[in-house]
Amino acid sequence: MTEEVKLTDRQYQLLSLLLQRAQPMRVYTVYGDQDEIARELGMTRQALAIHLKRLKELNLVRTGREFIDITEKAVRLLKGHSSDVIILVKIEPKYREKAYEIAKKLPIEKALRLAGDYDLAIITQETVLDKVLDAVNNMEGVRETRTLISIGTIKE
Repeated sequence: MTEEVKLTDRQYQLLSLLLQRAQPMRVYTVYGDQDEIARELGMTRQALAIHLKRLKELNLVRTGREFIDITEKAVRLLKGHSSDVIILVKIEPKYREKAYEIAKKLPIEKALRLAGDYDLAIITQETVLDKVLDAVNNMEGVRETRTLISIGTIKE
């Protein structure tokens, strides 16, 4: 059940304008404490804050309370352009629910239950394709997979 949100006319107008002007951007979110990240990198929390500030200025990250978003721009910088990937999966009926639960834990953008020839569609990035395919191919009850890699975006 969806929660009903009541907006004033001005709030609705503002949100509509922002959406029209928005630039779609894929982000990858890291949840956790920045103190922990600083320790892992062997630096002080203050040094981490300086580096994050510079990365924010370059539009490579966005930060908030206990999260850091890594933008697609940062991913391209680190790994080159990452293409979208769709993995279609046929699963034996008695194993579907278990497969759906496993899919939720994968480094993917979206998992969709399907009606038709395939039972599951996984949408992810080419940079993690090997890891995702290994997990999918080791799922109990998987009968077939089909992997599609995008070669371009028509509309974002």
